[in-house]
Amino acid sequence: MKKLEGQISVITGGAGNLGSTAAELFLKEGSKVAIVDKDPEQLKLELNRLGKFGDIISIQADVTSEKDVRDYVDQVLSTWGRIDVFLNNAGILGKVAPLIDQETEDFEAIMNINVKGVFLGLKYVLPIMIDHKKGSIINTSSTSGLTGSSGNSLYSASKHAVVGLTKTAALESAPSGIRVNSIHPSPIDSEMMRIIAKELNKDDPEKIKEKITARIPLGRYGAMQEVANLMLFLAGDDSKFITGSQYRVDGGMGAR
Repeated sequence: MKKLEGQISVITGGAGNLGSTAAELFLKEGSKVAIVDKDPEQLKLELNRLGKFGDIISIQADVTSEKDVRDYVDQVLSTWGRIDVFLNNAGILGKVAPLIDQETEDFEAIMNINVKGVFLGLKYVLPIMIDHKKGSIINTSSTSGLTGSSGNSLYSASKHAVVGLTKTAALESAPSGIRVNSIHPSPIDSEMMRIIAKELNKDDPEKIKEKITARIPLGRYGAMQEVANLMLFLAGDDSKFITGSQYRVDGGMGAR
């Protein structure tokens, strides 16, 4: 039997690399999937690409808008009647720079998406799951949400905040049988990491990749599929006694 057979999943940031990778895996494992994203063109592309794997809808929404969040939750309910799995995944990197070079506007921008967006998702999805006394929520944080991140202070702060929201939501919803966990990927082979490398060394970004890779005991960046596999584990019944936890998928970085 497929691991998410008959489940209803919502994935924010669903048109991005990680969100769409998870959506494909969830569809293959039997879930119906709603991908939520702000980018209408990328949503259209992903809807067309993913349609062959299962039952999927796309919803354009800004996760920082309370109205948009209410609307995407309502649209999923009107289509399928419930939400079983919520992948609270949308986020941005923000400006890569020392803390003293960050501006107030930079702080507000990253907190708005990475923290407020997660908060609003929890606020409007949790009541649906509580009513059904069933559900799994996976919040996407980062290894930077567990340690400091030199040159990336605002991102690190926002991802630490996700941990606080995760633990509190897990405690508050556990009596209703809801599970809430966070995942913490290391650097992943992605456009985000290529942007970071260029920001830190415009002339030779490959040197930055080599430097970062040297800090990963397994000696490489992670792959999107490897992170999606962890999301699948936390979404399904294999993890039904796990809540309030922080899961690293980091090639051993946390062992240092």
